[in-house]
Amino acid sequence: MPFESLATLCSGLFAGASLYINLVEHPARLQCGTAVAIAEFAPSYQRAAVMQATLAVLGFFSATAAWFSGSSLYWLIGGLLLGAVVPFTFLAIFPTNKQLLDPSLDKESARANDLLQQWGRLHAVRSALSLASFVIFLWLLSGGGKM
Repeated sequence: MPFESLATLCSGLFAGASLYINLVEHPARLQCGTAVAIAEFAPSYQRAAVMQATLAVLGFFSATAAWFSGSSLYWLIGGLLLGAVVPFTFLAIFPTNKQLLDPSLDKESARANDLLQQWGRLHAVRSALSLASFVIFLWLLSGGGKM
């Protein structure tokens, strides 16, 4: 049960943080104007990256360990959903991050605004993956998914 508890904790914290970013922080950032949003993005990204990467990896490995220890296959499925945010981040979000963090980006440009909008849509995928993982884990802890 310790692996299941840790996986659920990591998934819940990741989902909560990710949803907060999509529903609160990023919209507030955008309301401040493109130049301010770009300026705020860099320190926010640097702080969130370490926390979210740690939670995703630890949650994935905990869920996988639960499955290896004899728990339901659904623990592995939930772990894979949470773990999927890591390659998705590198393949889909990182190129946008790199452009947003580029010092040569005109912080008042339509391009900068477009990148911020694109980033929000891409980040919503991370929110959906982690929320799906968390829901699966809660369902499992409540007695569902006997396999």
